[in-house]
Amino acid sequence: MSLIYKISPEGAWRAAEAAGVYTGAPVDLADGFIHFSAADQLGETAAKHFHGQTDLLLIAVDTDTLGDALKWEPSRGGALFPHLYDDLKMNAVVWVKPLPLDADGRHRFPEEL
Repeated sequence: MSLIYKISPEGAWRAAEAAGVYTGAPVDLADGFIHFSAADQLGETAAKHFHGQTDLLLIAVDTDTLGDALKWEPSRGGALFPHLYDDLKMNAVVWVKPLPLDADGRHRFPEEL
C-alpha cells in the first residue's frame, strides 16, 4: 500500500465523512482536481498553505484504491504531486489524525510518516 496525504480543516472533513464523499476544498474545486501531497512534500505544503492554522486534520489515502483518476503532475518547483480527478471515496481513507502546531508554530506530523 502506498499513501498520499490531504490536509483539511476539521469541520470540512467531518462534513465530508457525514456525506460519505470528499469533493474537495475551494482550491480543489477551482483547479478541477483534489490536491494531495506525498509524505516528503507535507512539510512544505503545510507551511505554504496552512501556516499557523489550527483545527487541521491529516488524512492518509491508499493510492491503490484510486485507479486512473490519480495523476502525478508537476507543481511546485517541478516536483510531481498527486492530483485526484474524482471525488474521494471514504473507503480509500486509511486513517485521519489531528495535525497540531508545535511550540514554534509549525505543524507536527505523526511519527509513522
